[in-house]
Amino acid sequence: MNHYDLLRGLHILAVIAWMAGLLYLPRLFVYHIQNRDKPEVVAIFTTMETKLMKIIMNPAMIMAWVFGAGLIWSNVQDRFGWKFFYEPWFVVKMAGIVAITGWHHMLLANMNKLQRGEDIGSEKKWRMMNEVPFIIAIVMVIAVTTEMFTI
Repeated sequence: MNHYDLLRGLHILAVIAWMAGLLYLPRLFVYHIQNRDKPEVVAIFTTMETKLMKIIMNPAMIMAWVFGAGLIWSNVQDRFGWKFFYEPWFVVKMAGIVAITGWHHMLLANMNKLQRGEDIGSEKKWRMMNEVPFIIAIVMVIAVTTEMFTI
């Protein structure tokens, strides 16, 4: 087995786990907001949100970054050198990574606010915002797999 394929597989698995959390946490916010007046239900959602972030999302994000950096290193060392850094598809992917990572941290900040009882917006807002990471992922995947953004 070559190390590049192993890194790529591990990176894909980490991204899948991370995306699952990024898509699920806003849905938990919706249910949490709906049940604000029920302390016993809020306690359950608080636990679910915290465990999702600490046990799945944070480790998956770190693994996605580590395995992604390993793929970059492998490409630089064994395959293409530094030239792929200037490919538009790679720039699009890196912009997407920054956006997804920022989204992750925004969700974490909102989770902390919600758990302190602060207002983070309406159910409707979070239902719509739930789609943001998937839209970013679509752009990234299309850019990488089709090299649509190539000079």
